[in-house]
Amino acid sequence: MGFSDTKQTKRVCSHDNMTLYSFVAVAAGFGFLLFIRILYVVLQCGKQIRQKSTKSYSTLIVLGSGKCGHTAEMLNLLSLLEKDRFSPRFYIAAATDNMSLQKARVMENLINNTGEKSGDSAKYMQIYRSREVGQSYITSVGTTLYAIAHALLLMIQLRPQVIICNGPGTCIPLCGIAFVFKVIGIRWSSIFYVESIARVRRLSLSGLLLYKLRMADQFFVQWPQLKKQYPRAEYVGCLM
Repeated sequence: MGFSDTKQTKRVCSHDNMTLYSFVAVAAGFGFLLFIRILYVVLQCGKQIRQKSTKSYSTLIVLGSGKCGHTAEMLNLLSLLEKDRFSPRFYIAAATDNMSLQKARVMENLINNTGEKSGDSAKYMQIYRSREVGQSYITSVGTTLYAIAHALLLMIQLRPQVIICNGPGTCIPLCGIAFVFKVIGIRWSSIFYVESIARVRRLSLSGLLLYKLRMADQFFVQWPQLKKQYPRAEYVGCLM
């Protein structure tokens, strides 16, 4: 009886080991495929939109604080774009920022008044910030999770083909979600990041994250010093 019990125990252990090995093999295979897919996305990032294409691209524009220079720089940059090519346009700003969207509306109204094709395509929305100035790090955990969930909802609704940003922290969850969408095949959003002209020697935290994690398809800087320090960036001169 004792020998029979021992034999049965060995069979159970052998079955458990096989199950464990199978699980490890499946997990390793999935991890390898995920790595290959991420590598493919990173290598494909940076392909420019074809110049001769007449197609229009739905564009998400991330605005910064209306009291600082991010929004002014972004609107100045947008004045150089072909509006009919980057349409519809979705302007997004932090929920506590009321000035940026007002400035964007003024610019779109000017476009309409000058007869340039703007379309009824400009839409304006707000997003929750992960952390407000002066907020404690403990309470910011909850607000960060809420902000990510809100950003995910917006990205599912909009699914933009192009994202243009220049440094505000609100762009990080949006760009991160866009990168995940690329990896799992939901939508390929080309991310164009233009570092603020105020950044002469070092990148902003947002810029550094997008650069190091290789999430941006095109990464532009406005000072030659930054180009030397970050060789994958593209120097475009001062845009202001």
